[in-house]
Formats: sequence, structure tokens, C-alpha cells
Amino acid sequence: MHAIAPMEALLAQELPTEPGWQFEPKWDGFRCIAVRDGGEVALWSKSGKPLGRYFPDVVEMIGRMKAKRFVIDGELLIASGDTVSFDALQLRLHPAASRVAKLAEATPASFMAFDCLASESTILATETLAVRRAALEKLLAAEKNPGIFLSPATTVPKKALGWLERSGGALDGVIAKRLDEPYRSGERAMIKVKPMRTADCIVGGFRYVSGSRSVGSLLLGLYDEAGLLHHVGFTSSLAKSDRKEWTTRLEPLIEPPGFTGDAPGGPSRWSTERSAEWQPLKPEIVIEVAYDQVTSGRFRHGTKIVRERPDKAPRQCRCDQLAPALTPARLRQLTA
Repeated sequence: MHAIAPMEALLAQELPTEPGWQFEPKWDGFRCIAVRDGGEVALWSKSGKPLGRYFPDVVEMIGRMKAKRFVIDGELLIASGDTVSFDALQLRLHPAASRVAKLAEATPASFMAFDCLASESTILATETLAVRRAALEKLLAAEKNPGIFLSPATTVPKKALGWLERSGGALDGVIAKRLDEPYRSGERAMIKVKPMRTADCIVGGFRYVSGSRSVGSLLLGLYDEAGLLHHVGFTSSLAKSDRKEWTTRLEPLIEPPGFTGDAPGGPSRWSTERSAEWQPLKPEIVIEVAYDQVTSGRFRHGTKIVRERPDKAPRQCRCDQLAPALTPARLRQLTA
């Protein structure tokens, strides 16, 4: 029942095309290794921390499975309304058990299984992926629980590229694993490819470098259908040699409010001590940025500047550019 370090992946630009690889969707949830030993169930995070107290609904589901002893590697996901929500997962990490219980009832979690390290009395971690996958399919074939899924897998690169093109929302890319290799716990023995998209955004504000009067990061905005400018993320990929030029250009444009919708500094998981320390700008400069993932209408991570877009009017920069979230219906299609 102890924590197991999951096998990890190296980031690559392209998927391998030679034979001998299995491809799987890279799910945008919480990595989780589920262990059951008779009446005991444990859920372990990627960092080795116990997750069971935060996901009692998943513990209950695992405890109802017909198999009595196993170790499964997978991903925790939550469908909230008509989207699959990463934020809903983070809300579960609450210290109050009563709050967790309410969230589990309101937004139940599901478990997406993609590897099997042990089944009954058989240790499978030393076996090849081909053997482990067959064991996982057999283990889950008898299950009727709608909250436990078998993650899709293919050996056809073309199909994997289709998953990559549909990434966004619940899918965070594609994972490639060698069919002839064992489970290499704690090692970067897989390959992951993540899509990189671009969006044209307004520079609605900026932050100075800490302790300096030099621009350190640009705050990005997009308009919604009502004409409100929402803060959707940032880019700090400014070359040190360019910061002086950006400072000279942006300071004359300082003018409240900057963002007329969601603004930096609001309560969210992105908030930090410096969240309120920003300068609002007239919405005049448009830049194209590259991003990898979107959560709740915002860029999950920092973006990278691709180029400026003087040819694009600020009002043309709308929220509908962002990749749509994966709906439960599409999730069921992928897992069918």
C-alpha cells in the first residue's frame, strides 16, 4: 500500500513513427496510482502524496471493483457541467473533510486507467507493456462502474495524430510507450508530445521586474461577446535586451482600467502576492502568442511571443480563439 513513483515522459516535438510503439491520449487531470489490497484502497499522487482523503468517491469506486488486489496507473478527471474541469480537481485539495464530501457529491470524479502494475498475485511491472495492457483490459472488462474508464490505446501513428489535433480541455497531448519495455518506475521512459497553438491577444497591462522599473511580463487579454476585455494569461518571454524598448513603448499607454472583465489579482489558483501589482494599458498593441493548454478560459501556463500583429485590430481578438474544452460526450467517444 506504499507510494509508487510513476513512469514519466520526456517532451518531444514529434511522435515516433517506427513500429513497436503504443500511443495513448495524455489526459489533463491528476496522475494517480490506485492500489487495492482486499478491503484497503490507497490513491497516490505523482509526488507520492496520498489522495484518498480528497477523492473518497474514487476510493469507494475502486473498493467496489470485482478484482480484490491490483495496482493501476491512471488519471483522475472531473466532469463539471458540460466541460471536463481541472479547476474542479484542484478544489478537492481542501483541508476540511466536510467540504471534500460536498464536492464529491456535487462533482464526482472518474478514474481513467492506462497501465497495470499488478493484478491479484501477479506482479506485472517487470512485464512488457503488451502484457500489462492485456492484463488491464482483462481486469476492467468485468467492471460495470461508469466512473472507471479504460484509456484508449493504438499502435497506429495516424490515429494518435488525430488525438493530438483534438487536444484541449481534457486532452493534454499524446503519450508514446515502447510495447516491449517494462514499467520503469520513476524514470522518464515515455515520450510525450503536446500541441502548441497560437492566439492573437491584446496587451492589456504589464508588470515591472521586481525591484526595477523595467517591464518584466505582459498581461494578455481577449474580448468576450459583450465587449468586455478579460485577462487570460501572461507572457514573460521577453529578452533582457528588449525590456528597455518594451518599457519605452508601454509606459505612455498606461491608463485605467486596462481590463474591463476579469482582471489580474482576482481570486484564483493563479493568484500570487504580486497579482495586484500591475499597470493597466490602453488596448492598442496586439501580439500573437503560443500556448499549450487552456483551463476555464485562461492559459494554463505562461505563453511565448511569436510576433506582433500590427495588422490586427484589438477588437478582433476574441475569446473564441481558444481551444474548446472536451465535453463529456466527446470524452465518451474517445473512450468507447
